[in-house]
This record gives sequence, structure tokens and C-alpha cells, in this order.
Amino acid sequence: METKRKALGKGLEQLFSNEVINFENFESEIVASAKASDIIEIPLNEIRSNPYQPRKTFNDESLNELAESIKEYGIVQPIIVKKSIKGYELIAGERRTKASIIAGLEKIPAIIKDFNDQEMMEVALIENIQREDLNPIDEAIAYENIIKIGNMTQEEFAKKFGKSRSHVTNMLGLLKLPNATKKLVEDNKISMGHARALSKISDDTLINDLTDKVINDALSVRDLEHLIALENIPKKNKVSRKIDEKNIHYMIYEKVMREKIGTKVKIKDNKIEIPFEREKDLERILEILGIEIVGD
Repeated sequence: METKRKALGKGLEQLFSNEVINFENFESEIVASAKASDIIEIPLNEIRSNPYQPRKTFNDESLNELAESIKEYGIVQPIIVKKSIKGYELIAGERRTKASIIAGLEKIPAIIKDFNDQEMMEVALIENIQREDLNPIDEAIAYENIIKIGNMTQEEFAKKFGKSRSHVTNMLGLLKLPNATKKLVEDNKISMGHARALSKISDDTLINDLTDKVINDALSVRDLEHLIALENIPKKNKVSRKIDEKNIHYMIYEKVMREKIGTKVKIKDNKIEIPFEREKDLERILEILGIEIVGD
């Protein structure tokens, strides 16, 4: 394997070392070390996407802008491909390839390199997370695939890709969400913060209920976290009850009041119940609420 990496060039030695990966360095090193004869024109219709490409959708506006630039200035940097049984597989340069097709080109300059499946997967992920914002669900799937194929621990993955261990754990946690919730994350209907909070809950019914409330009531991430932190919001045991709109707000108010006065508060049937054990406790609560009792 070591001999193969040296043959692939300095860029790959850097890319697949145990150090934090930098995609810009990797690609520029391969291009800089390539001889003029290494860069060839290949037909665009013989190129297919990296099978491990984590990005499923591309911004049309961005691609059209790049296509216009290509029409005016041509391809500034060659793409990198791997020879396959039928044509070529992309290693780097997915956007350039798609934009070239939009621009009406028939061929594109390319450098041919040899990669194994693990390397193809890592390159695709690196390019996306370091160059563009990758959809959180697609990114999480890519993390999981690389960890499995590379037989890595989460800690090893985090070190290699320059991520914190907690970030990797949180990303992988998104894959446990119900499919409907994951689709909302993919469509940017709910934020990464909402998704991370929801992923801590094991009950799919509750996740779906809370997801609906996040969207319908425009709950902030903090509001959602308050709800999940409440003792009467189960995190592991299955529940069949629905959370109605009024209870959602009552739970938030109960949580805020509980934090304020330091005792459990219950809001129900248009009443606020504040239990206390001793008179001293009552005096403390009244003082916090700014209520002064004047004696005779």
C-alpha cells in the first residue's frame, strides 16, 4: 500500500496520512506535480459520479454561474478521475463536470489517478465538507460509511477529519431520527440544532409530535430543549399520547418558573400550582416573586 501511495504522488501521501486532511492541498499537489502529458481531454459522457459521493443535490443557481464562467474562461483546473471498466469515475471536480455539461462542452481536461474504494469515499467527503455546506444527513451517512469501511473508531475519524469527537457523535445520532424528520433536515425545514435535540429521544412518536410543533409553532432550539429536559417528557420509554398546542406552552412556562423559584411548578386548567413544604419555603418563594407581606 505504501508503494502505491508514493506512486500516486505527494498529494495522496498527505491526504491519506493520519494527519488532519486538507482537500485544497491534496488537489493542488496532484495538479502541480502532474506533467503536461498527464492532463488529457476525456469525453464528458464517459464520466460518472463518484459512487461514494455524499451530496445528492447540487445548487442549480451555483452550477449555472459556474457554467457561465466556464463558457467565458474555460476550465481553470482539470478534474481528477479514476479509470473504470466503462469510462471514468470522478474523484474530484463534480461541480466542474456538471457545469461543463450545462455549458455545452463535450470534453474536459482531466488527470487520471488510481484509488481504492476507501480512498474514493474519503476524497468525496473531504471535498464536500471543506468546500461547501453538505446536507447534515448526507454528511452523517458519509461519516458512517467511512467509519465502517475504514474500520475506524469515532475518535480516529474525528482526528483524521479535523472534527471534535462530540461533533461526530452528534452527526451520527441524526441517522437514528425517523425518516420524515430526516427529510425535513435535508430540506432545511428544521435546523441542525433542532435535529440534534430530537435525536436524543428514542421514541419516534414523540419525535414526530415535537417535530410538528417545531414547524407549526416556530419553536426555537432553546424552547425545544426546554421541553425535552422536562421530567414529564420521556426520553426512552415509549409513549402514545399526543402533546397538544396548549401543553407545549405550559411546559415551557413550567420550566422557566421552576428555574426561577427553585421548586416544581404545575400549570393546569388555567391555574398555577406552586407547592411548598414549610413556611420558610413559602417566604422564600414570595421574596423571589417580589411579594412583600406587611405585618400589623
